[in-house]
Amino acid sequence: MDNRSLQLFLALAETLHFGRASERCHISASTLSRNIKQLEQDLGASLFTRDNRTVTLTKQGKDFVEYAKLSLSQWNRFKSSLDENHTELQGELSLYCSVTASYSFLYRLLETFRQQHQKIEIKLNTGDPGIAITRILDGHEDMAIAAKPDQLPANIAFCTTGTSALQFIAPKMQCDISQEINLLGQDVKWQSLPYIVPEQGLNRKRLEHWWKKNHIKPQIYTQVAGNEAIVSMVSLGFGIALVPKIVLDNSPLKDKVQVLQVPHQPKAFEIGLCVQRKQLQNPIIQAMWKISKTLKSV
Repeated sequence: MDNRSLQLFLALAETLHFGRASERCHISASTLSRNIKQLEQDLGASLFTRDNRTVTLTKQGKDFVEYAKLSLSQWNRFKSSLDENHTELQGELSLYCSVTASYSFLYRLLETFRQQHQKIEIKLNTGDPGIAITRILDGHEDMAIAAKPDQLPANIAFCTTGTSALQFIAPKMQCDISQEINLLGQDVKWQSLPYIVPEQGLNRKRLEHWWKKNHIKPQIYTQVAGNEAIVSMVSLGFGIALVPKIVLDNSPLKDKVQVLQVPHQPKAFEIGLCVQRKQLQNPIIQAMWKISKTLKSV
């Protein structure tokens, strides 16, 4: 087996979808399928269970993910070591972040990184920020932009690149929620309003702490993955929510919601780059880490 086979395998293991994986790898789905079948034949084991609708990793497949990632990481490290002067790194770096972070915090990192290391291929996945650190712990990506949890896992290194306040938002449109808020102002009964909440993550924990501190038994309208989607639902009048200020500042719907003044405002959180500590020995990751430290005070 070669590195390309490992890359194709990891793409399918990540997406669990032949169409999306083949698009990511710039090949046809049939070519991807043939490569995976050949890899399974070489290994003498089934890596995926397939049916007409779903693709899932077998136990052997899950074990092989770790091997594939380690092999490619070692290969990239070896290629980098061949350059005696270390003047030009080559290889791949996978990153995970939210949509908002991709054009705010991450943009600053990549802008500098790209200028210095043009031969490193960046693979970016976006999604719910609440699972960013989990994805690093599970080895799905090399690095991630994440909110720093109150208790950082011991094997995770974190470099702060900025902060974001948290803001309660409500719809501006005429609806029962906006009418109650506009009528009662600071006397609004927070317990009577419906809440749109994140499924998980530090934002969810901050909200739960605020409920407890203010003796609120909330009415949860729905749970949503991703702050951008939460802003959208609030703008449509489904409820109120707590979101990072940076998300609201960059949202195309910011003029359709109003920021609320609440008692005991939840504290802001740090946002930065995280990576497994053992990965800091990788020259490519070291390069990104070094840049993140230069942006720490910016």
